[in-house]
Amino acid sequence: MSHTLDYYFAPQSPWTYLGHQRVWDLAKQAGATLRVMPVDLGQVFPISGGLPLGKRAPQRQKYRLVELARFSEALNIPLHVEPKFFPVAGDDAARVIIAVDQQHDAQAAMAYTGAVLTAVWAEQRNIADLQVLAELLHEHGLDASCIARAQTPEVQAIYAQNTQSAIDAHVFGAPSYVVDGEMFWGQDRLDFVARKLGV
Repeated sequence: MSHTLDYYFAPQSPWTYLGHQRVWDLAKQAGATLRVMPVDLGQVFPISGGLPLGKRAPQRQKYRLVELARFSEALNIPLHVEPKFFPVAGDDAARVIIAVDQQHDAQAAMAYTGAVLTAVWAEQRNIADLQVLAELLHEHGLDASCIARAQTPEVQAIYAQNTQSAIDAHVFGAPSYVVDGEMFWGQDRLDFVARKLGV
């Protein structure tokens, strides 16, 4: 049986970063159809009861840093728990990811997404800067025209559709993985994703 995995994420999310390569590997092992679906959490949170990081209780914010350090060490993935450019707007990066998906394919979009996430959390680069996004395209051999394509109404419409699709699927945080209609929230649920995919 062929599976479909809808991958909902925000390109500035540390939890997306920590799970990104693993979910990609799982999808490849399962031969699943992977749909790369960056979303606007600013639209998802108000509907689902979530709060932006700065509005969360101090004890939640403090514990988040502890957990990021724990997962970074456990997974052996380099991560600055408080990077130079965070919080950072992810909308432009999300649209460039969509443009890469259109111009190239889902595999290229996954590679570029990984580069964007790494830029924030390991390299301390500013993904709200279009120049940085262009540099990441160049570094990964992707078409520079993706920057211009990302500004088109078509790409903005896809971004809005992804966000609405996430809301309709009852997504409330990033990353969320929906496999054949069943949702799994968080990179720490990837063992369950693997079971669902049969790998």
